[in-house]
Amino acid sequence: MTRRTLLISTVAAVAALSTVNLAWAQGRPIRLIVPYAAGGPLDVTARILAERVKDSLGTVIVDNKPGAGGNIGADAVAKAAPDGLTIGIAATATHAVNPWLYAKMPFNAATDFAPITQMVRVPNVLVMNAEVAQRLKINTVKDLIAYAKANPAKLNYGSGGNGSAGHLAGEMFKAQAGIFALHIPYNGGNPAQFALQSGQVDFNFDNLATAAPGIKSGKLKALAVTTLTRSPALPDVPPVADTLKGFSIDTWWGLVAPAATPKDVIAKLNAAFVAALRSPEAQARFAGLLAEPVPTTPEQFGALMKSELAKYQAVVKAAGAKVD
Repeated sequence: MTRRTLLISTVAAVAALSTVNLAWAQGRPIRLIVPYAAGGPLDVTARILAERVKDSLGTVIVDNKPGAGGNIGADAVAKAAPDGLTIGIAATATHAVNPWLYAKMPFNAATDFAPITQMVRVPNVLVMNAEVAQRLKINTVKDLIAYAKANPAKLNYGSGGNGSAGHLAGEMFKAQAGIFALHIPYNGGNPAQFALQSGQVDFNFDNLATAAPGIKSGKLKALAVTTLTRSPALPDVPPVADTLKGFSIDTWWGLVAPAATPKDVIAKLNAAFVAALRSPEAQARFAGLLAEPVPTTPEQFGALMKSELAKYQAVVKAAGAKVD
């Protein structure tokens, strides 16, 4: 690099940082882009945190930009000015699954974002129709695997669609357990859960928040959670990893900014949102959603996204799922 090039780069960096500091000093609101519709878990948690950081960051406006499996909202974050005034939510789908699921992506999940902090993780849970489980004498993951091996091609499982979290978890489970079960995709998580409760399918990997009412009512039998450790929401239910070593496929989301956002701005955002995540009020409200707060450093969240992106490349390839 020549001295002239270095000088130009330095001046540009200082100018960008000055613009950021000026925008923040003027008290302009921060826009937090949620790449899904209002009312869902990601939206609710974003609004909880937006309220909690008002004293430290000022007004945070939640902007819902759903569509294309979350890609539209994520792309809006990637292409925003790196001034600390536009941030967004990165999720398992947008930053780990979609890059391998979609034939064309409008952004690069690995390079177009600066991590701020992970927000939460929500376990998925392996559930069966309670009556079917009783009839087949399946009480554990080992029982399910043993039945599938003794009765090849007799089991099926449902999901909210090809490439959904439930579909990928099912394919990952089949591969590690060495069993076969027919995948039946439905148009969304609610139809898939209805199919399970009515006995049309034998088992599902469902989001814990969605499955919890059926588990509590006794209509569904929870065999295992998909996190490496037990979930505080289901302390008596073991992880799949107790049977299949290393099995882990939970749902997570967190905060990111455009890639070129200055590090001191990222640090300020991290400090504010981590404090909010650790507040008793936020933790209580997240618990009501069966979502576990996971405040991290930017580096820790970046490492998680990198490892999840690599993991899902193999999972999506094995599932054969594609969106054109």
